[in-house]
Amino acid sequence: MEVKVMKELLKKTDSRRAKFNAQFDASVRYYFNKNDITNRNNGESRVKKDGSDKPLRRADNRVSNNFHQLLVDQEAGYLATVPPSVDVEDDGLNDQIKTTLGDNFSLRLNQLVVDAANAGVAWIHYWTDKDGQFRYGIVPPDQVTPIYSNDLDRKLLAVRRTYSQLDPKTGKNYSIHEYWTDTDCTFFRSQKSDYSDLEPLPGRFTIWDVATQEDVGTGTVMKHNFGRIPFIAFPKNKYQRPELYKYKGLIDVYDDVYNGFVNDIDDVQQVILILTNYGGTDLSEFMETLKKGVIKMDSSGANDKSGVDKLTIDIPVEARTTLLESTKADIFVHGQGIDPTKFEATNASGTAIKMLYSHLELKAANTQAYFTDALNELIRAIMRWAKASDPDGRKIEQTWTRASIHNNLEEAQTLSQVAQYSSDEAIAKANPLVDDWQQELKDRQDNIVKHDGYDNPDALDNVDGEDDDEA
Repeated sequence: MEVKVMKELLKKTDSRRAKFNAQFDASVRYYFNKNDITNRNNGESRVKKDGSDKPLRRADNRVSNNFHQLLVDQEAGYLATVPPSVDVEDDGLNDQIKTTLGDNFSLRLNQLVVDAANAGVAWIHYWTDKDGQFRYGIVPPDQVTPIYSNDLDRKLLAVRRTYSQLDPKTGKNYSIHEYWTDTDCTFFRSQKSDYSDLEPLPGRFTIWDVATQEDVGTGTVMKHNFGRIPFIAFPKNKYQRPELYKYKGLIDVYDDVYNGFVNDIDDVQQVILILTNYGGTDLSEFMETLKKGVIKMDSSGANDKSGVDKLTIDIPVEARTTLLESTKADIFVHGQGIDPTKFEATNASGTAIKMLYSHLELKAANTQAYFTDALNELIRAIMRWAKASDPDGRKIEQTWTRASIHNNLEEAQTLSQVAQYSSDEAIAKANPLVDDWQQELKDRQDNIVKHDGYDNPDALDNVDGEDDDEA
């Protein structure tokens, strides 16, 4: 791409990128417990009993409540603690996909859920390293600006990725702009906000001549052979809307009432004395006489108003407590989470536990629906790299496991009652003690071979869930 064309593209996508990043930044602030109540303190929660110059309102406490992180991490832990198992109906390919996804796949999936909750969409970028190994990584959402087609297919046409990078040779910070298409990536850099100094990034890549096996120089354009743009979006919902804006107003109300309550508690300890016809002018003299329990007053008669009155603050405790409780309940309702202080499910039945998790399950199921489609795209990219047959048409089955409290005894009893009518695969998937059902089937097969030997082919058939008559 030419510099002139790239400059126009950057300018036209800047407003959309700025709006997206502003929402993401707000979500990240709340995720790190830097709610709007702390803006005056640069995002830090502070207790100031003497922070205001108002006589009766001297306290200025600003403490934020971290509901947003609690709700986001609840879903991430519930949905992504146990990574989904993948089955492409080929054991060898299944193992290769699992190995390529890596041992830390669950951690990456957890981060994708957190990013998607904060930004509305998370992004993965994949590539092959110098050894030809398939790699993938999570790209911060505020770096990616996708460009889609306007038709109903909403096809990804290109990706703009912008981030800051320090040039060690000059000591200057540059904005790096990557422009990805389905065939290549072009790299640019700039320092000015109007892109007037935009230029191709010099020496970004070493160009290697495969025929001669020689280094022929450097370039700013990198070719790739993926046949599509190597970026995958993991949307949180249909409109790619951050979770925070479902309940941000409620969190702000809670912070306001909570801190107002704390301020009143501090202020109520201060008592202002109102002196009428005090017989003196020296404040230190008054404090000394107050310690002795005697205050000199100038009285003009029995009907005058000479004396000492107290000015204090009355706190509407019941009203504020009720408002805090109702606001907190609304936060968890709109955030579709579980209030830890209301968790009273000791020895509860499976139905009761499901009801407790109903709102969280609804949110997680919606996230799973969008993530399943995106994860399928990543799996197909791995299969294309592995040169598997029919990678785009092959059936992919994902099995997701929730990290929640279970009544294992009840589930095991139910499983035992239907075991004789179900295949071994179905039993392995539903077994509450099994995390990897595919490994469970392999272990069962190994045990049968070990005890029955290879002279019992019927035993091996049954492990695969096949009935003898059907075979």
